[in-house]
Amino acid sequence: MLLQVHVWSLYLLQDNSGVGWDPVHLWAQMGGLAKAVVILLFIMSAYSIGVMIDRLMAYNAARKQSRQFAPAVAGALREGKLDEAVKIADRYKKSHLAKVVVAGLQEFQAHQISSEIPGEEIEASKRALERADAIVHAELKRGVSGLATIGSTAPFVGLFGTVAGIINAFKGISTEKSTGLGAVAGGISEALVTTAIGLFVAIPAVWMYNYFTNKIEAFDVEMGNSSSELIDYFLKRSQRGAGARK
Repeated sequence: MLLQVHVWSLYLLQDNSGVGWDPVHLWAQMGGLAKAVVILLFIMSAYSIGVMIDRLMAYNAARKQSRQFAPAVAGALREGKLDEAVKIADRYKKSHLAKVVVAGLQEFQAHQISSEIPGEEIEASKRALERADAIVHAELKRGVSGLATIGSTAPFVGLFGTVAGIINAFKGISTEKSTGLGAVAGGISEALVTTAIGLFVAIPAVWMYNYFTNKIEAFDVEMGNSSSELIDYFLKRSQRGAGARK
């Protein structure tokens, strides 16, 4: 059936008396259901494009600021300047590393400054880092699941329009009492157009979903490594403080 549809489409392209392939002409010939499918697909496409642009900008900014943040905060920590490290992190608000590191630094500082806060400072800092890691992961993932939904459903939405086009083709045969190309041209054109648009929407969404998923996994690894290194720093600092008090 699919091969037959493609053969008919080639005949239609060569037939001057058949349906035109001008978009305005095709839109005018479409039935209400096919038009609704096309509108829905364009809404899905607009949403996916918006998510792609937003995530690309967010990830590029996070990557750029993190590259600047890492050496700056490392220098402050080597000198033991926790306040300076927190100020540096506040300057890089789009960095995923800065968002995680500042949470651990602030929790560690709070336990050092106040003796009224119960609990081990290292464990409290570790929990703060884990909470910040989870929050930043959710922020990085925002909208990406929508791309997966669009990528998996857009072909089926287009297929729904295809079914509507085939039904209209059979209606044309019934109305004109003929099985020629002219009787089925409108329905076949609807079927081909909605199928093509569905694939056009789905393919980029799937590609970008996989790309963004890999990016998020890389960011998670970076945040995990930064958290681990910061905990090691806190342990060494605590041990040095305990040794000095003795």
